Amino acid sequence: MLAYRGGKPVRAAQFLADARALTAHLPAGGHVINVCADRYRFAVGVAGALLAGKVSLLPPTHTPEVVRHLRAFAPDVFCLTDSPECDIDLPQVRFPDSAGVPGPWQVPCLAPDTLIAYVFTSGSTGVPVPHPKTWGRLVSCVRAGAVRLGVAAGTAVLATVPAQHMYGFESSVLLPLLAGGALVAERPFYPADIAQALAALPAPRVLVTTPIHLRALLAESTPLPAAERLISATAPLSEALAREAETRFGAPLLEIYGSTETGQLATRRTAREQPWRLWPQVSLGLEAARAWARGGHLEQPTPLGDQIELLPDGRFLLRGRLADLVNIAGKRSSLAYLTHQLLAIEGVLDGAFFLPEERPGAAEAGVTRLAAAVVAPGLSSAELLAALRQRIDPVFLPRPLLRVARLPRNSTGKLPQEALRALAEPAPRERA
Repeated sequence: MLAYRGGKPVRAAQFLADARALTAHLPAGGHVINVCADRYRFAVGVAGALLAGKVSLLPPTHTPEVVRHLRAFAPDVFCLTDSPECDIDLPQVRFPDSAGVPGPWQVPCLAPDTLIAYVFTSGSTGVPVPHPKTWGRLVSCVRAGAVRLGVAAGTAVLATVPAQHMYGFESSVLLPLLAGGALVAERPFYPADIAQALAALPAPRVLVTTPIHLRALLAESTPLPAAERLISATAPLSEALAREAETRFGAPLLEIYGSTETGQLATRRTAREQPWRLWPQVSLGLEAARAWARGGHLEQPTPLGDQIELLPDGRFLLRGRLADLVNIAGKRSSLAYLTHQLLAIEGVLDGAFFLPEERPGAAEAGVTRLAAAVVAPGLSSAELLAALRQRIDPVFLPRPLLRVARLPRNSTGKLPQEALRALAEPAPRERA
């Protein structure tokens, strides 16, 4: 069994037939942006592109500005979509409604150095930065992950994250395919839908998710189905949330550390341990106080965006994002630590500290102000600030503290800094 779609099993022969049938619908262009929301169709799109000698582009967003840069990077790019409402300004190919006809088949063999995708990060200048991913190194990474994560043949993998994100691509598409498991086409969003979709799958079953989705799931009082494993990534996971998740699902929760540039690098069982264990053959080293990852499945030595403390036994601790460090009145902290303290307040459903747009003259005056956005319907601003005073130094108290109905998270649960800063912008009348 290769996949479940609409509750029905899909076998490998059908998958390969669908991938081969798709190649007849693809234009001559050598690069494709695959935005199929159906995870099975996305996987077929990747396989069909490979069979046709095309490379998939996986950008972080599909805004007109990003699409403009992608068109400059690959002028022959086209868009594969399964939605009639797709508004991406590129030549579009609709995923065919008709299925391929299975026949005699064998698994295609790809050379290890076959380029299958470019994943993109947001560059410091705003221009998307491409990172090539070759077949052999992706296979090495994901198969090592299957052993570490305990995903074996026959495991059904349900995910709340999109397939187009590096975490979703590796953990919800490649992981089940390369481990002999079954990917699940649907991507449930609401807690009740996630629980129902997981319960409908045969055991063993794994849930690939994020801290924000876990928090929403655990806030519900309805019983949660048992799982073989829980997998989380994209944002730091608290020990308390991990323990509660393990209790409610009756399964170990493994957190993945990695990045778009590197792919998966390490795991830990957050409910029981703080240190991270690296993937086989991957090593970390400090150069000029910055951590670099090299070896194993990495395409090249890659700097990390986090403060790393190396331990004697080869494991490591995360000490926060380099970009998160703040220094106010000679006192240091990190946005991740402050956010952790905010989320630990009873009654806070979601929240984040961030640096608002710097006001003219602030830098010269040596004034740094933090802001925080919080979802806490039952708490007043005064109650929130009082609780924060018990947890953090007063110099780090947020000014302003923004009480909002929800945070502007993207499809993977991350919070773009630009979206957070927009919350702190005064209304037009206030600016006037």
